[in-house]
Amino acid sequence: MKLKIFFDGSSHGNPGPSGIGIIVYDEDFREVTRFSEHVGVRTNNEAEYLALKKSLEIALKLSADEVELYSDSELLVRQINREYHVRNEKLSRLYREIQDLTKNIKVKMIHVSREENREADKLANEAAENPG
Repeated sequence: MKLKIFFDGSSHGNPGPSGIGIIVYDEDFREVTRFSEHVGVRTNNEAEYLALKKSLEIALKLSADEVELYSDSELLVRQINREYHVRNEKLSRLYREIQDLTKNIKVKMIHVSREENREADKLANEAAENPG
């Protein structure tokens, strides 16, 4: 099964209260599920990485064997696609965890505009604002 997942991380303060937002679609762009979560005090990049990690966990739980991941974070997309090195220690740990999750699933990372990712962004911002 192939999934298309739009995800975003948001930090209000960088670092500050942060949230993640994820929308999962099937290959015909029918919505399968939505997910959002407050992830504590994080930097924006950490929130983006946590959103990607959770996206992969959801894809694996749904038994996907292929996933297209859409993010408006150019840095994250370039790091995952190995165009940029990951230098930050916290991000390096998350990067390794993400690499472990991708061992049994075909992954394609795609950079999209903020406009194309506005629904996941909205979920992430709402989660950042609501720690409860």
